[in-house]
Amino acid sequence: MKILIRNGRVIDPANNIDETLDILVENSKISKVSKDIKNSADKTIDAADKIVLPGLVDMHVHLREPGREDKETICSGTKAGLKGGVTTLLAMPNTSPSIDSVKTLELVKKIIQKTAEANVFITAAITKARQGKELTDIARLKKEGIVAITDDGASVDNEELLLKALKIAKKEKILVLCHCEDKSLSKNGVVNLGFTSTRMGLRGISKESEYKRVERDIKLAEKADSPIHIAHVSCKESVEIIALAKGKGIKVTSDTCPHYFALSDAAVLGYDTNMKMNPPLRSKDDVGAIKKGLKNGIIDAIASDHAPHTENEKDIEFERAEFGVIGLETELAVAITELVHTGLLTWLDLARKMSLEPAKILRIKKGTLSVGTDADLIVLSPDKEWIVEKQNLISKSKNSCFLGRKLKGSVEYTICNGKIAYRWNS
Repeated sequence: MKILIRNGRVIDPANNIDETLDILVENSKISKVSKDIKNSADKTIDAADKIVLPGLVDMHVHLREPGREDKETICSGTKAGLKGGVTTLLAMPNTSPSIDSVKTLELVKKIIQKTAEANVFITAAITKARQGKELTDIARLKKEGIVAITDDGASVDNEELLLKALKIAKKEKILVLCHCEDKSLSKNGVVNLGFTSTRMGLRGISKESEYKRVERDIKLAEKADSPIHIAHVSCKESVEIIALAKGKGIKVTSDTCPHYFALSDAAVLGYDTNMKMNPPLRSKDDVGAIKKGLKNGIIDAIASDHAPHTENEKDIEFERAEFGVIGLETELAVAITELVHTGLLTWLDLARKMSLEPAKILRIKKGTLSVGTDADLIVLSPDKEWIVEKQNLISKSKNSCFLGRKLKGSVEYTICNGKIAYRWNS
């Protein structure tokens, strides 16, 4: 199918493009990017007054399959992603069973092949069953197609074990993605430690439980001379530690999530369990530090940490409710609202954080509108406002921390592998 996108403002940080152009899609690839393309097409999209971006690469998604298909499936999760402009997703390994063996990996690959609506890349666990005791066969799993390893949801407490994993990862040219949490410090906390936790009478999670582990993991990566990626950065001190490490030339990258730059722990005061995530929402000072880290390049990427849960896991007492929120359908609009429309980031900056850099970090050929690359792109109305409503969410779970919020930036078309995979219906 030939698709011609005409007169859109094309944003492509890989080629430093920000101008009004046409794009021709043929045979699942981008075949032309230029002014006034004359070729005929099966479908022509008028993108005047619209923004054309590379499809988003979300490097932190919990798809729950296999094992918890009541929360999400690879099919439903990828459909939700397409609605939000996400054409490439990185699936986390905390499924049931964990993706810690070739057998489970092969099962997930088969499900992706049969049911995925978008591109799905896979992570495997660092340790068996994500218990932090014994390493998985990282080399074999890499050979079978994983692009990263992580025990996400848990940190590897054993320093010797993580150091060994980092050394293997360097040899195998695979990314180690770290969930940085010292549970001896976070203990049984449920919200950010401070005024909010005291006022609510809930156990707090200290920032120290995150940034002390960020510091440790970066030191181990330096010792192994291996790249490391710090996931879902939430506090000022973590940003400062990453900045120092980058200044020393250590191979560290990081991401944050929309809730950490759009919400503070004040949002938790209503005991809404959709505001409960791990790491927790932090203080207004931390929110400011996250925004500054995005602007100055210390934080490389924005990811959703899409973590679907059923209503009976969320609609209970705050302390008992599961950690986590969904984000595939809202991450782009929240970023546009909070970062672009406020002038903090340019459109090029945003495409870099949400498309190009995640692809570079993962060493996958995505995140660009270069001629000859896979035709993964989105056409969006930058100023169109919409309200996040439960009944309109595609994800099987509805635990969004942005329910009821008015956002700017509406995806009109998502093209994935050269096909129109999502179209907004007015």
